[in-house]
Amino acid sequence: MFSPYYKRSGRGDPLDHASLNVALYGPQHRWVMTERGRGAVERDASNLVIGPSAVRWDGEALTIDIVEGDTRLFVPWQRPVRGRVRVFPEALNRTAFALDGAESHIWHCLAPRARIEVEMSSPGISWSGKAYLDHNRGAEPLETGFNTWHWSRAHLNEGALVCYEGERGDGSLFASALRFGADGVPEPVDLPPIAQLPPSKWRVDRRTRSDIGVAEVRRTWEDTPFYARSELASRFAGEEVVAVQESLDMRRFSSPLVQFMLPYRMPRRAR
Repeated sequence: MFSPYYKRSGRGDPLDHASLNVALYGPQHRWVMTERGRGAVERDASNLVIGPSAVRWDGEALTIDIVEGDTRLFVPWQRPVRGRVRVFPEALNRTAFALDGAESHIWHCLAPRARIEVEMSSPGISWSGKAYLDHNRGAEPLETGFNTWHWSRAHLNEGALVCYEGERGDGSLFASALRFGADGVPEPVDLPPIAQLPPSKWRVDRRTRSDIGVAEVRRTWEDTPFYARSELASRFAGEEVVAVQESLDMRRFSSPLVQFMLPYRMPRRAR
């Protein structure tokens, strides 16, 4: 949905603009988002192949086999990024939610709680821990439907809480909070108070929710001209939590400067 090539093409053939995005943070950081054409894409009900990488669902886990190279500004060669990620849902949610009245944008939290196992051979790192799995789809460009959005998710002692809010393209506002039980079933709950966050280094406005109207940015993982992803210390449902938060500004995404910059972070190959 962020592909500059797909945008320029008129968005007629999404399978001709496929990529696997991998973001590793920390001392061994890597960034992967190489777009490939239709000839490099295969899919069926349980499998998706994009170039040399593949994603498959076996009924128990989502397995992601990564065979990619990283992208760095002003560096012409790529470092190999190789490994396997396995996501084990603790519960599956079958209910999807429309983010607009026309139902042009759908969000589906598939697994509000999950386990993850990461085994990377290049760079040589591995870990296991908590995970989350969701899915977005739409019938119109994202920048048509939205000006901004803010999203956050936290594991609770039982289940998880997700907050979603923003401004649609027509200027109307939306906001919701969903608590997912241990069985994955969602239940709307009252929105916690707004907790303002400092802007990112690129001056992207950030916002989240917290029981006490206060949250702390522990780390900013992704900081771009139109998108920021952060780790927060917050409080939801009476619990002290570590939350993942993202803020997106689609007006910035649509600017000529950002569209000029994107290919440097998202190269394209035919296969």
